Amino acid sequence: MKNSILTITLILLSLFLTSCGSTKKSVPEINETEINEPVVDVEEDKKEFSDACILSFAEYQPLFESKNYEAAYTPWLYCFETCPTMSLNLYNDGEHIVRYKYENTTGVEKEHAKSLMEKIFKLRFENYPDYKPAKAYSRHAMFMKETGASEEIVFNYLQQAYNIKPESLGIKAIFQYFDGIILRNKDTNVQAIFDMNDNLLDVVGAKILAISKTLDEIKTKEAAGEELTSRQIYLKQAHATNLKSLGLIEPVLNQKLKPFETCDRLIPLYEADFESNKTNIQWLKRSINRLNHKGCTETVLYDKLIESYVDQNPDGDSACKYGTLLLKKGEETRAFTYFEKCIDLETDSYKKAKTLYSLAQIMAKKGKKGKARSYAYKALKARPNYGKPYLLIAHLYATSVTACGEGDTFRQRMVYQAALIKARKAKAVDPSISSYATRAINSYKSKAPTNKDVFNKGLTSGDPYKIGCWINETIQIP
Repeated sequence: MKNSILTITLILLSLFLTSCGSTKKSVPEINETEINEPVVDVEEDKKEFSDACILSFAEYQPLFESKNYEAAYTPWLYCFETCPTMSLNLYNDGEHIVRYKYENTTGVEKEHAKSLMEKIFKLRFENYPDYKPAKAYSRHAMFMKETGASEEIVFNYLQQAYNIKPESLGIKAIFQYFDGIILRNKDTNVQAIFDMNDNLLDVVGAKILAISKTLDEIKTKEAAGEELTSRQIYLKQAHATNLKSLGLIEPVLNQKLKPFETCDRLIPLYEADFESNKTNIQWLKRSINRLNHKGCTETVLYDKLIESYVDQNPDGDSACKYGTLLLKKGEETRAFTYFEKCIDLETDSYKKAKTLYSLAQIMAKKGKKGKARSYAYKALKARPNYGKPYLLIAHLYATSVTACGEGDTFRQRMVYQAALIKARKAKAVDPSISSYATRAINSYKSKAPTNKDVFNKGLTSGDPYKIGCWINETIQIP
């Protein structure tokens, strides 16, 4: 039995790659907003600074806030060169100001801006070594890449950032860093590539979850009629932008991993490592997930991995995985007992939603569309702003056109309209799946009824229309 997740993943990946224009395009357009946070300066000896520094600092700050980087440059530069320990803001603001100079000058001026940026990072690490160094290393690395530094130099900075705090790697930095990991291990240690892929996806998943929770809280307040603060308005927009870009990371990393991730390669690798890792919970979980992802489940090894994982980690996740094993063996009643146990053991609503969505995927693969939709709706009940269940339901509808269209072209088009509604809902509630949802929307919209179709059928736009079959749903005529 091919794994349930494989089919849905391939569908979403196909949509994603098509939206990028080509499978050869390694990195899509990324828009990333770095969240502005108030900086609290700590001056060890509280020494006084010259009046000239204080005046220059007061002069450049409002210019910087209004993004007038050209005018802010001279007073900022005086402060930076004369009083480099006056404020951490000199370094945070300086990055923006000097980047502007670098991007808007040529020749000698451009080279000077490049040297000045390197000086900013050098003195920042000397004077403020404990203030978010990983984030600074990540930004430094990507600036160095932009200015033509060698891959080795860029990778070393990214490695320092990762070693300190992986969560601080920027989105583009994650792609660059993973490329470096592949380059260094592709001929000698493929497992190291798999491990780093898992590590990075764990980091990205945690970031998506944390941002989603914050964004959901803001949306809940807004829906309740509460007036948002200026900070909340800013965070709402910034988080939506970042979720959209974070949602692109997994398919891009998986595409980079594709040449190494085949059943013929994975199975011997895990068979060789099984005995030494059969009590390693993380290794077992990741191995199972990777075999699932690639559809490599028809092996004795896969069964052994799940059984060992259940023995070592008898929690909700292992109950779900054991349920899939039972389902594979045809023991459906016992499988659903474990699925329900899996759900009951999870108390966190976000994790419960993810589990329910996984079960919906399993049911979809088994062809049990009604049960798949039921689990998807349960996932949405646990987490209303979760886009993937809506996309799955849309896919279930779209693949039911022949069965539910009853041989009538207009009915078939209305099934696509039902799918379109779900895809639009997915995009509306969850920025992290925006790229997938956009492709699905465009696909379903092209097959939904046109105004001419509605007119020729003698119907009226906006009237209710009942779709029968297993869908059994009433929607509005477009």
